Amino acid sequence: MNRKHFLSIIPVGIFLNAFNLKSYASSTENTHYFGSRIPAPLSNGDTIGITCPAGYITREEIEPAVKQMESWGFNIKIGKTVGARDFTFGGTDQERLEDMQAMLDDAGVNAIMCARGGYGAIRIVDQLDFSRFKAQPKWLIGFSDITVLHCHINSNYHIASIHSKMCNSFPSNWDLAEPIQVDTINSIRQALTGEKMKYTAVYNVNNRTGIAKGELIGGNLRCIENLAGSKSEIETRNKILFVEDTGEYLYSIDRMFYNLKRSGKLDKLKGLIVGGFKLKKDDEGDEFGKTIIEIVMDKVSGYDYPVCFDFPVGHQKANYALKCGVKHILEVTSTGTSLYEI
Repeated sequence: MNRKHFLSIIPVGIFLNAFNLKSYASSTENTHYFGSRIPAPLSNGDTIGITCPAGYITREEIEPAVKQMESWGFNIKIGKTVGARDFTFGGTDQERLEDMQAMLDDAGVNAIMCARGGYGAIRIVDQLDFSRFKAQPKWLIGFSDITVLHCHINSNYHIASIHSKMCNSFPSNWDLAEPIQVDTINSIRQALTGEKMKYTAVYNVNNRTGIAKGELIGGNLRCIENLAGSKSEIETRNKILFVEDTGEYLYSIDRMFYNLKRSGKLDKLKGLIVGGFKLKKDDEGDEFGKTIIEIVMDKVSGYDYPVCFDFPVGHQKANYALKCGVKHILEVTSTGTSLYEI
């Protein structure tokens, strides 16, 4: 239930120094891509609200994030659920619902940062009223359990959002932070302020080469599977899908990819991005016998779109800000992989 506790990483990961990742600045406008509406970029003096739609977190734990975002020139509004707790949740369902609703409705809040993941967004998503949010779109930021909100917003309202680290991932001492921590946290600022993002990664021999263009959508694989058949179900037709997960057995990953395949989520894709997967070790004597690469390639064997592995997104330090619902180009070649916003 608590997804901030990670288990052993599978051997397909590439060490951080194997990545050559960067973002480049370019001004952007509040415009439309394939029907998606892009929230306005943030400027100095704009306000970021912090709320807990899922797991709990203390006021002290979000302080490094508050200070860092203030140093970027933003004002911070701390929601009532920060510091609240109802067992694993950041307050009761009603408290989390009211706090998120207040952030969605507040015209003075320009972006909403979810404090952490865990579990809980699915318990309140159907009660949220997005009417004011539709009239005045704003960036929603987070990952893991927040995949529920990304998928719901994209499928129902066609508004872009930011899949990225949250408050619990900001380093407590910026001066002592690893370069990858600094780079990934800064990618949130770059995405919020309207920079067009570009990331590159070295070639993985298991990649399937090709070029794809489409809206980027995705997130946590378990959450995506759980949304099947609901009004928050992810829409993947003509899109570039990215997936990641943590704390699952290999057989569970296989089952989730079968769900994507059987429900038609894989057959109309433009491209597939496989991020970090941290797995539970198979029970002794009950080994699954397939790797994550074999699982994925088996499910996409009948299609010809590009597929890349080890992309820097997921429950890991190399977790960059990705703009869901925004048009991107994915290039998987014999020399490396590039994903860039257009």
